[in-house]
Amino acid sequence: MRRAAARICRCLAVLACASTFAPAFAQSVSLSGSLGDKALLIIDGAPRTLAVGASVQGVRLVSVSGSNAVVDIKGQRVALALGGAQVNLGAAAGDGGASQIVLSADSGGHFVTSGAINGKSARFLVDTGATNLALSQSEAQSLGIDYRKGERGTSMTANGPVPVYRVMLASVRVGEVQVFNVEATVVPMPMPFVLLGNSFLTRFQMKRENDVLTLTRRF
Repeated sequence: MRRAAARICRCLAVLACASTFAPAFAQSVSLSGSLGDKALLIIDGAPRTLAVGASVQGVRLVSVSGSNAVVDIKGQRVALALGGAQVNLGAAAGDGGASQIVLSADSGGHFVTSGAINGKSARFLVDTGATNLALSQSEAQSLGIDYRKGERGTSMTANGPVPVYRVMLASVRVGEVQVFNVEATVVPMPMPFVLLGNSFLTRFQMKRENDVLTLTRRF
């Protein structure tokens, strides 16, 4: 009996240790501020201040720059924007919410719709010829995107080369469908719409029947 009791006590001790040291992985995260190499993250509703390289609840801060930060969750890097939509880590590498977008063409045959970028309202025009989602500098500024900290490049236009910036958007929502980590190009020319290019569209299977375009999320 004493030996059996001792074995039970040892097992309980092991279970207690496992419970104490088992990592509690976060379910949601957003960026609410930054200071130098530190970011103020809201993890599961609680504020946490992390320095670059530090981790908490399975979330590691990879980098922080002004209004943007990159975190690593289980080997998956996720871009966060200051004041942007909360990222559901259960779907951090893919899409969230509904799974299908149905659009009707306007009188000119274009597919125009409303949605949001980083939680802020935007108007989109579907453009299958655009490599990335594209928006103007003025639109980026109104959305709070610090595009000048993005990767600089050059794009050729009919009027010659123009400077552009490549940035990562934390989230893009069209209708009830939200996609995380969408690459975008910021251009100097004014545009009446945000061009919904292939960095967003390739997340979906596209089907057009007459004047109706259906986008079904890929799994």
